[in-house]
Amino acid sequence: MDATEHGTIGEFGAHGWSTVRPVGELRPGDHAWLASHHPEEKERVVGDFVFDGLNTAQRVVCLTDVEPHRLPGMYARHHIDVRPFTEADHLRVIPWRLACGRQGRADPEQLGRTLERELDRAFSERFRAARILADMTWAADVPGGVEFMLACDGAMERLIGPSTRAIALCQVDLRAVRSADALNALRNHHEVLVEVNPEYDDGVLRMTRTYAPHGLRLEGEIDGARHPVLTDALTTVSRPRAEVHLELGNLKFIDLGALKMLGAHAMELTRGNGLVLDNPTPDLEGVIRMVGFHLFPGITRGEGWRSM
Repeated sequence: MDATEHGTIGEFGAHGWSTVRPVGELRPGDHAWLASHHPEEKERVVGDFVFDGLNTAQRVVCLTDVEPHRLPGMYARHHIDVRPFTEADHLRVIPWRLACGRQGRADPEQLGRTLERELDRAFSERFRAARILADMTWAADVPGGVEFMLACDGAMERLIGPSTRAIALCQVDLRAVRSADALNALRNHHEVLVEVNPEYDDGVLRMTRTYAPHGLRLEGEIDGARHPVLTDALTTVSRPRAEVHLELGNLKFIDLGALKMLGAHAMELTRGNGLVLDNPTPDLEGVIRMVGFHLFPGITRGEGWRSM
């Protein structure tokens, strides 16, 4: 299943139409963006991005004020000690004051020079590719911070392109950005929007965690052979006092057995924890209405229903 098929694609940015891609499918030349809604989302995207680089012959350069052993997802998710990687220069963690500081101020052009030097070093040594992680949260809500981040993005864009062997991921904690206009400007400056890797993908059914809203995006087809993995995914995302949204916009088929399973799961959840069905296709909505599934206890119709 192509990562560019699901519903969040089509946001127009500085480069044209943005593509949403799982972190594990980022490609050389990608200049990607993550605005994380939840700490777990950041752990999974940033952690997997760094881990994939360390697990291959790629140098990883992290622009962050976080100590190497506190990089998101390294220990909690992947259970690795990063010290051997820093000692071998496989992982480079550069504080922002060193990456872009020039004459006592933050200079995006200095950042460009720093990154150019790091890429030159990576490619002149044994590394076949490089990954750049830029945690820009610190600048998100300071005076002039958005303009600074856009200028930094421009410096990175000049280094990261289709002909390079580098991937860049710019990340910000969404809760630190108070201005929706600023968030849109930053997001639209990137041609790739990155998300967590799917919980499950066998080419027929893809299930991906979502964080705004909390739940799962279901794409493809659910038949009897996939009931167990659906049950496991629902159990994973269910948590006390939280609704679970199921994004159905690209779910082409679901059998009656799976609908029955969803209904049983919704009834088992504690009060206030029901399943919310968002954006069913016309055909799927017709099936749901025909069997009366939308009337089951614990099932709520969310966004995108054609008639209420």
